[in-house]
Amino acid sequence: MPLLEIVQTRHVNATIRLDATPAEQIDQYAAFLHAPADEVVDKALAYVFAKDRDFQEFLRTPEATRVAQSLRVRRQPQNGTPEPLSRPAKPGRVTEPADTKPVETASESRPRS
Repeated sequence: MPLLEIVQTRHVNATIRLDATPAEQIDQYAAFLHAPADEVVDKALAYVFAKDRDFQEFLRTPEATRVAQSLRVRRQPQNGTPEPLSRPAKPGRVTEPADTKPVETASESRPRS
């Protein structure tokens, strides 16, 4: 029997948007725990998912395996260089090639300094 047990975990990088208050509280809680903010988010979500009985029941249904991906996960290719964020495709939406620059409209333009 080995003396050490090594547990390998698979990490992914994802981009999410938060309200300002929870984002600030994540940083504060991370400082309180002397831990990285991403670990706080990871453990908090794991805790909530484990404690939510209705969610645990949902996970046992076939519907749970058919959920469309909505989290933007950055894929790691084989050679180790990061690829751009993958965004879930919206039905009926045409995506632009990566080298195409979107046109900025007057309502989107910002004053330049």
